[in-house]
Amino acid sequence: MQVLKSAAKHQVSITLNGVRRSGFAEPRTLLTDFLRHELGATGTHVGCEHGVCGACTIQLDGVPVRACLKLAVQVDGRDIKTVEGLASGSQMSALQLAFRKHHALQCGFCTAGILMSLDAFLAATPGASEQQIREMLSGHLCRCTGYTGIVDAAVEAAAAIRSTSSQAVKV
Repeated sequence: MQVLKSAAKHQVSITLNGVRRSGFAEPRTLLTDFLRHELGATGTHVGCEHGVCGACTIQLDGVPVRACLKLAVQVDGRDIKTVEGLASGSQMSALQLAFRKHHALQCGFCTAGILMSLDAFLAATPGASEQQIREMLSGHLCRCTGYTGIVDAAVEAAAAIRSTSSQAVKV
């Protein structure tokens, strides 16, 4: 009987939330597993493992992607932002503060992915309407909240981002 050897591990180096990090991954290791188990970024959740639910959404080079659909070796040398990178030190982002204020989460399982998508969306579309926010959120499954608090939080965060942007221009 032939014994199959496990695939050799490859070094994968990324910039994770602004910090250069490295770890080792087999060629078949999903990015979600690499982030969680090799680098300790446990805010990235594993949901459906088919790219449908959105719980694993991270930002890859500033673009939201489903980490369950990427292999760790595919992101070598790239920039990754996870939910752990939203806050600046102990100061939560406008989006995180709005989520807290509007009780935009219950169990919290989907929240990290939703925050990562909204963060990128609102940065690119600070004038987003409620309808545009709802359309963007349609790619995420939340079984607890009914989305009302999430939408309210996103609308408030968009207004805060617009206000901050307009103040920066006036200075």
